[in-house]
Amino acid sequence: MFYSAESLVENSIQQKIIDFLQVGGPVVWILMVFSIVALTIVFLKLWQLSSLRAESLKTTNVALDAWRNQGAESALEKLDEKRPIDALVGYTMRALLAANTSADLIREEVERRAMNRLSQLRSYLRPLEIIATLSPLLGLLGTVLGMITAFQQMEGAGNQVDPSVLSGGIWQALLTTAVGLAVAIPVVTLQSWLERKVERIAHNMNDAVTQVFTSKEAKHLVAKATKEMLHAA
Repeated sequence: MFYSAESLVENSIQQKIIDFLQVGGPVVWILMVFSIVALTIVFLKLWQLSSLRAESLKTTNVALDAWRNQGAESALEKLDEKRPIDALVGYTMRALLAANTSADLIREEVERRAMNRLSQLRSYLRPLEIIATLSPLLGLLGTVLGMITAFQQMEGAGNQVDPSVLSGGIWQALLTTAVGLAVAIPVVTLQSWLERKVERIAHNMNDAVTQVFTSKEAKHLVAKATKEMLHAA
């Protein structure tokens, strides 16, 4: 008996969803696809950021402290270079240790690597922005088309116009605008939130690399590299 009632509820919900999609027409179907795509992208980005632990600074701060007080070898051992920030810091430390390149060239290469990393983290955020922009416009288009249909029905009815036909056509037309906004608002919010996360990671990258370059260890290594290059010349 319990399973039968539960099955009836599920069937009722499914039927309401089908009716809703049929009333909304093709525009609502497109908007539903947009919402599924947006949700998939958000989950993928959350998984990416979580698996990389891109925002965590725990190992980075420990390594930077070691770089300042214990030397380069100890600092490199404390980095987890699977993480974007640690990988960038590790490259910077090794480049300074190699003492065969000027500080300016190292900075340029670090900047290039950082841009590549951030580009990977920003991947698929552009489609979210497009979905957020197009969804309300598609909803408005559906409303305009629905209103045209409603007024065509009025014209066809002539003097026998039934107000319920007009009101029914109008609410069906407005449905697409409501769905468009319902898709766009959360997508805009999530896209802004993810963008903010990437901006925070970019700031942390810049801050960590700057700490490497401004330390006494880095100044000593840069001076050493400069002397060696002068002797080689």
